[in-house]
Amino acid sequence: MKITWYGQASFGLESASGLRIVTDPYDPQTSGFKPFPDAADVIIMSSDNDSFHCNHHLVPKREGAEVINALTVAQKGGSYESHGVVFKATEAMEHLQHDEHDPDQNGMYRFSLDGIEFGHMGDMGNAFSDAHMDFFKGVDVLLALAGGFPVVALEELKRIIDETQPKLVIPMHFRTLCYKPRGMFFIPEFLKLFDYAEVDFAFDSSAELSKETLPESTRALVIDYI
Repeated sequence: MKITWYGQASFGLESASGLRIVTDPYDPQTSGFKPFPDAADVIIMSSDNDSFHCNHHLVPKREGAEVINALTVAQKGGSYESHGVVFKATEAMEHLQHDEHDPDQNGMYRFSLDGIEFGHMGDMGNAFSDAHMDFFKGVDVLLALAGGFPVVALEELKRIIDETQPKLVIPMHFRTLCYKPRGMFFIPEFLKLFDYAEVDFAFDSSAELSKETLPESTRALVIDYI
């Protein structure tokens, strides 16, 4: 399967059969990232009220495409199936001292594609509870909030990685040269969580993944944005 980082918390994940899932679509005008180039079968958002995470209307859609609000899934049983993929979600909250507005609820989520279990940290701004840790255990690939405040602190991210032990950690939601907000860290701060020998670079906005080629112990994979 192929994973593409569009920017911010948005990825395109395409299975070997061609099914495409898009996560947390941003607004190119406010974020600085490019418009979405690929049509989706499923769009999953961590909330429906955050312009950096919820813009499903800006993603091209294939016939029969479905939009999923992870927070709604978390509040209504925690599981939802679309296009043969089961999405599981748990409630989260933005940082309680958010600079720009009162903190909003959102959903963190996980799903399996081509035998690889992905976990997405949504827009979580606070320390993980034991229930949050349990939710992410068994994830192969953690799509990790890597920019620090106003999302999870990097010290807390290190604790999450150590306890859940994903095979790959792919950073997202950090400052880039095109990203318009200026408050978050650039990628070097995230890389300090790892030994240099534990970090790989795709040198592209996409990477090919398979269950068979995942590392045996945790590594970071840095993907460029489109």
